[in-house]
Amino acid sequence: MWTKEVTDMIIAGVGETLYMTLVSTLLGYAFGLPLGVLLKVSDKEGLKPNKLLYKILDVIANIFRSIPFLILLILLIPLTRFLVGKSYGTTATIVPLTIAAIPFIGRMVESSLNEVDPGVIEAARSMGASNWQIVIKVMLVEARTSLISGATIATGTILGYSAMAGTVGGGGLGDIAIRYGYHRWQADIMIVTVVLLVLLVQLFQSIGMMIANRLDKRK
Repeated sequence: MWTKEVTDMIIAGVGETLYMTLVSTLLGYAFGLPLGVLLKVSDKEGLKPNKLLYKILDVIANIFRSIPFLILLILLIPLTRFLVGKSYGTTATIVPLTIAAIPFIGRMVESSLNEVDPGVIEAARSMGASNWQIVIKVMLVEARTSLISGATIATGTILGYSAMAGTVGGGGLGDIAIRYGYHRWQADIMIVTVVLLVLLVQLFQSIGMMIANRLDKRK
């Protein structure tokens, strides 16, 4: 039976899901963006090739991207408990979400920077720009449309991960879907949570594409 308590729970679940997703995305980019830049710069065709550094970062990114999120969630329980004092709940879930997001975002950023025309980089270098200036004022600016599109994809992926965290009491809509839709066989609650998750993904997608289109100087 649908009651006011259920409605309040769903609304709170939406808030928790947004909190986990947005904070994890921001933290993921705080570490993932530099990772992507380092991967690009240290590549054999980068601004400052460094085979050893690239190999180390490449292996680390590949290892973490290869671990399914639910397994990573369990593996990181000791670290999560150390950092936030507990291993369940929305704030605790941000830890594994962020760690899962960093290598994914790093690869997205690297891919976006690879799309920058080498001629533009060479032109900046010929005018005396330093590597730091080329990265900040040329590469990131030229790749901004692709970076925004990548951020949209990353946000949707992290949102999906946050729903998976519901299996271990991670909070949010995923937790509600598991507790009520699965364990108690309340199909109506399950359907509502799924619809809301889809709508949130579509919302992020629409906002991201709108921003990307406005920044796309080719249009």
